[in-house]
Amino acid sequence: PLALGGIPFADGYLGTRASPPNPTPRRVGIVWAGNPGHSNDARRSIPAHMLTPLLATPGVSFLNLQVGPRARDVPLPDLTPCLTDFAETAALIETLDLVIAADTAVAHLAGALGVPVWVLLPHVPDWRWMLHRDDTPWYASARLFRQQTAGDWADVIDRVVVALSKEPNANKKGDGANARRWG
Repeated sequence: PLALGGIPFADGYLGTRASPPNPTPRRVGIVWAGNPGHSNDARRSIPAHMLTPLLATPGVSFLNLQVGPRARDVPLPDLTPCLTDFAETAALIETLDLVIAADTAVAHLAGALGVPVWVLLPHVPDWRWMLHRDDTPWYASARLFRQQTAGDWADVIDRVVVALSKEPNANKKGDGANARRWG
């Protein structure tokens, strides 16, 4: 069996040749929903209307990393035509300061890249996220925000807004300190 301390490359194992800018305001990518055909999609995807307080966070420029028909569910530009595969998505993610995502492939991609990622989890998450912790041995750059009560995304979004508001000077990945600044 694999011990938690033995998971290799938790600091990231993918990269692109992108040269990310250091823009202001902070650039945060967001994904709120997974594949509607997934057996657990109703629990892990966040209704788009629940994101309104998050999208109103001052000092943050949100980029829509959502693909498919749900990409148009929030008032952000639809980047679906640019996100044609994981390589294109990875290149965009590497230009961001933070990714906020439901339990989707994008959350795993950001973690694999070592980019700070906040994963929004249902009350009973996928086994990979384990229980009763706000970090994961799989991705050192990840912070987990869990539902305290099944179906209560409002509380999760409120905690994310508070955390995002408390991190005014967080920077891009690089020296490993980034995950601590965002976490």
